[in-house]
Amino acid sequence: MSILANKDTRVVIQGGQAGVNAARRMAEFCYLIKRPLNVEAFVYPPDAGKTNEIPYGSGLIAIPVYKSIAEATKHHPSINTSLVYIGADRAMKGGMEALDDSHIKVVSMITEGVPEKDAKLLGAHARKLGKVFNGPSSIGIISAGACRLGVIGGAFDNLVLSKLYREGSFGVITKSGGLSNEIIWICSQFADGITTAIGIGGDAYPGTDYVSYLEMFENDPQTKAVVIVGEMGGDLEERAAEWYGAKKRRIKLIGVVSGFCQESLPKGMKFGHAGAKEGMKGEGSARSKSDALKKAGAIVPPTFGALGPVIKETYEELLKSGQVKPVVEPATLPRLPKSIEEAMKADEVMVAPLIRTTISDDRGDEPCYDGYPASELINKGYEIPHVIGLLWDKRLISKQEAEIIKRIMMLSADHGPCVSGAYATILAACAGIGLSQAVAAGLIMIGPRFGGAVTDAGRFFKYAVDNKMAVDEFLAYMKKNHGPVPGIGHRVKSLRNPDKRVKELVGYVKSLNIKTPCLDFALEVEKVTAVKKDNLILNVDGTMAAVLVDIGFPVDSLNGFFILSRTIGLIGHWVDQKRQESRLIRLFDYLVNYAAPKRREVPPLK
Repeated sequence: MSILANKDTRVVIQGGQAGVNAARRMAEFCYLIKRPLNVEAFVYPPDAGKTNEIPYGSGLIAIPVYKSIAEATKHHPSINTSLVYIGADRAMKGGMEALDDSHIKVVSMITEGVPEKDAKLLGAHARKLGKVFNGPSSIGIISAGACRLGVIGGAFDNLVLSKLYREGSFGVITKSGGLSNEIIWICSQFADGITTAIGIGGDAYPGTDYVSYLEMFENDPQTKAVVIVGEMGGDLEERAAEWYGAKKRRIKLIGVVSGFCQESLPKGMKFGHAGAKEGMKGEGSARSKSDALKKAGAIVPPTFGALGPVIKETYEELLKSGQVKPVVEPATLPRLPKSIEEAMKADEVMVAPLIRTTISDDRGDEPCYDGYPASELINKGYEIPHVIGLLWDKRLISKQEAEIIKRIMMLSADHGPCVSGAYATILAACAGIGLSQAVAAGLIMIGPRFGGAVTDAGRFFKYAVDNKMAVDEFLAYMKKNHGPVPGIGHRVKSLRNPDKRVKELVGYVKSLNIKTPCLDFALEVEKVTAVKKDNLILNVDGTMAAVLVDIGFPVDSLNGFFILSRTIGLIGHWVDQKRQESRLIRLFDYLVNYAAPKRREVPPLK
């Protein structure tokens, strides 16, 4: 047996991430006692229609999220309990919504900082409806071996240490959430454990008081004794003492009250909980509460440290009288499955890597590029081209090579708004498309006919040099096997109108007096092709390709230089259009050659 929370409890959780975290803890308890997860729904309007995935054992359970309590209970009519994890300014509305639903009998509010007026109204409304409102500021409710509401009981290991996997004989009622876990543990070490533990919260006006829960425990045959942990302030403990002393009770009552230190401090000083405040005339003091409990016949240990022995003595009396029987512990208990990270750390599992990387590692204080910390590269004067060398070719390139890459990027960053990549980005920007999508639209244009010839040009020039081919032999090979030579030819530039970018790059590389076999070969090819047609010149793609191969970059990385460089320009075009607040572009009719048939009559359908 137990009170409030049992094996038939089905829960809806009102709230966002805090509620999801609570559900995860509740799932751990359900896994421990080998019962299905008792959380059936969440209510959180911003995420309505989605699901929250809650770990259970080694799997995940998808729990639906609804907009309202009514919607949740309509789809899950077995729901009878609500946990409220809503902000203090909205907690009353959420609590009232739960109380007003005919399916829900118990509402436990975890929210802290709820206005006292709201707490009073919620408690009164629950009593009027014959329902239970627990909290605010409640850590939750737990019934050993049956049900957990909230995070009460602590982590999985503590659930096991506190023997919450099976029922005991002691009830627990506390204001403090932290002390609730400690009292549960004490009951498991000095006695046979708990039936139900309830955190009522430390606010001045809890929704339900000690007396209401003591009545429930009195009517629960499994509960033989109840431990209440009170504190200075208010009169809940005095009312509990009055209830216990009114007549002979079946249950034994053990009470401990914190706050005796108040006797050495100024009157009226407030402690951690909102309700922990002694009156100016000494009313609500820890001593007066303890005296009231003693006078009523409750067992009151002289100190908190003496609570364990008192519980043990009470348990032994219950054993001797035959009211309880010795507990036989289960031979084995479920263990919470470890995460992959935990199991690997304990050397219990070997996981085959999904991917393998040789260029970077971000597991330390900062990313390392091919082993070099990023901050050290900066502080020692390295620049973006050096990072490219590390990440694309796994080597620290020289100053000369870095300067070549910098010039390549500067020369190919943009080529005006009319080329296909820039035009696509501009169209997207004018259509209101975001930066990343618009730039991606421009990058998609990069291919054999626009910017994407760098890799192919490098591959074929390198092939010719490696195989010591003459220019005529190379051109014949290309004509027979592949077609036009990548990197040769331009739509606008020609011998009479040379591409200054090519002249600039070739001139700089040649001034370094480094070996450039691919560039030399490409220039020889240009001499032959330009005779046939003056626009069959070495273009910027071909120049980039030849130079990059000559300084040692892998052929397959070469298009990356154009993509990286041109991304700078594409971002510029997007920002430019946004700055101008450009409107949607539609082609004028005169820019289209309408070669479709003239309007004609549609024949009858046969």
